[in-house]
Amino acid sequence: MTDPRTTVVVITHNRCPELLRTLDRLAELPEKPPVFVTDNASTDGTAAAVAHHHPEVRLLRPGRNLGAVGRNLAVRQVRTPYVAFCDDDSWWAPGALSGAADLLDRYPALGSVTARIVVEPDGVEDPINEELRNSPVPRPGWLPGPALGSFLAAATVLRTDAFRAAGGFHPRLWLGGEEELLAVDLAADGWWLTYAEDLTVHHQPSEVRDSTLRRTHGIRNTLWFTWLRRPAGPALRRTLHLARTVPRDAASLRAFAEAAAALPWVLRERRVVPAAVESRLRALEDAQRHSTARRYTG
Repeated sequence: MTDPRTTVVVITHNRCPELLRTLDRLAELPEKPPVFVTDNASTDGTAAAVAHHHPEVRLLRPGRNLGAVGRNLAVRQVRTPYVAFCDDDSWWAPGALSGAADLLDRYPALGSVTARIVVEPDGVEDPINEELRNSPVPRPGWLPGPALGSFLAAATVLRTDAFRAAGGFHPRLWLGGEEELLAVDLAADGWWLTYAEDLTVHHQPSEVRDSTLRRTHGIRNTLWFTWLRRPAGPALRRTLHLARTVPRDAASLRAFAEAAAALPWVLRERRVVPAAVESRLRALEDAQRHSTARRYTG
């Protein structure tokens, strides 16, 4: 069962063994999707290993670490109607890509489909699934699953044209909650995002990660998103809420300092979302005040 509708895009940096495992799993999929890998300036032999073990993969080497923007680089070359993201420590289950493409085919106002995440090697549910399936965002009657206010890049299939029209991932956010800004821009363009319980992505978290830096970027990027897209009142309330609730440590202090230092370009690029999208954000925000969502707290 090959399926020509979806291309898989992976970004990586110095995780060669995990990436090769992911590529092995993707190569086994019945859909046989085209795969692009953006090597974000790895120094561990990643590019040579991919070329040797998976010559069918389109390998992009920008020469520096672009973070999430490495996905944009690959999507520019995608020729399929849909693009699936996964990280170098995650992979799609057999049939999931076709299932997501079927939903996107069936519902023309649907912009993205996020799958259920199973954490390996134990095969347990990721706690984020509960938040996704119980999303408080109001949904139209036709939507095939819960409406989402954001998505998880490592577990989502999107319309390629919608991704491009929304501008892809913002170049300044790098990594860490970078999906939220793109998600609301997709919503502002009229697209709906949904969660599909019967589709699966496997995630075996890499041990090669700087969790403190990721948390710093996550808080900083949440502030930037808030200031870029929310009306003044909700933006102020969200900022104060974050200041009260994030851990009181050096990582949080650095996040707020980096966010504040960027105010000149943030104000230049500020574009408040339509009222209908803001109402979805308020519903999501109310629920997340009592949540442990990782994109805000790391």
